[in-house]
Amino acid sequence: MSILEARDLSVARGRHVVATVERLAVEPGETLAILGPNGAGKTSLLLALATLLPISGTLLFHGGPIDDGLGFRRRTAVVFQRPLLLDRSVRENAALGLALRGVGRDERERRADEALARLGVGHLARRSARTISGGEAQRVSIARALAVRPEVLFLDEPFAALDAPTRETLIADLARVLRQDGVATVLVTHDRDEALSLADRVAVIIRGTLRQTDGADAVFAMPVDPEVAAFVGVENVLPAKVRALTEDLTMLAVGDHVVEVTALPPEGDDFPLLLIRPDDIVVARGTQPSSARNAFPGRIVRLEPIGRRVRVVLDCGFPLVAHVTVQSSREMGLAPGDEVVASFKATVPHLLARHRGGGRPR
Repeated sequence: MSILEARDLSVARGRHVVATVERLAVEPGETLAILGPNGAGKTSLLLALATLLPISGTLLFHGGPIDDGLGFRRRTAVVFQRPLLLDRSVRENAALGLALRGVGRDERERRADEALARLGVGHLARRSARTISGGEAQRVSIARALAVRPEVLFLDEPFAALDAPTRETLIADLARVLRQDGVATVLVTHDRDEALSLADRVAVIIRGTLRQTDGADAVFAMPVDPEVAAFVGVENVLPAKVRALTEDLTMLAVGDHVVEVTALPPEGDDFPLLLIRPDDIVVARGTQPSSARNAFPGRIVRLEPIGRRVRVVLDCGFPLVAHVTVQSSREMGLAPGDEVVASFKATVPHLLARHRGGGRPR
């Protein structure tokens, strides 16, 4: 049985419906990431699931309707994007949720200290919350939520205001704690790496509509439509034509080239879309890797640094985008205009129907 389930949910802000969900369930012990671009309705959906916004539809907790909103909220905890700490000691802030629930002083201090230690800020317990850094404050905020031992933990973009090194270490520490506690968690984020690092399942919401819910790896490898594909980082969405089917392979015409994939086209669709993640494409000088069935000579159109990677835009007779590490780019001496070979295994592409009903485009 799901610990929390939404059915035919509609969330409004004023007169405007900002999120709709036919069904969304949170399973015991899992982390579900609600992933989407800014303005997609992610936070509104999370607040609705936490009964902090009015809704139309049904919310079930342990299989039964939520009749007592306050009673439900006492069994859950919410962490917001910016830590909301009082001008008190770190320990008092971490114990605040327990104090509001009527837990005695000795017990709440013990549980607060335990939660602070697990988040790596136990040494700050006596410090004033006004004197700690932003990253430390967010750790205290999460410790406060965990100290009440919630049945469902709601996290609303908890890393968005942090610098990259602080964010990375907090994500790693939180992932460890969530695994140890097995607390059901709903995480809102627009960051794909955060979702992949923390989530068991991912729900993608775009323009207020829940588009896809599946295991994290499945969502990123097999998006259900081109818009979801673009958001999760599948930059290569190529129109193709089925040339032949064998027992093991689908042969596709992409421009004047033939691409071999193990995926089957959508039933009845001879003109699918071919989706390839940039990270699955190998760029090399010379011949193709022996394990790749698909290798295409191409010319580098431009190079775009993105953090620790380089986005390589290629013309292989059809457009292709690949990602390589900064070190690989330097070692190969890549430059615009260079001739290279782009290759990928037959197992990595995903095929989508080009039109909702499949079949030949009109």
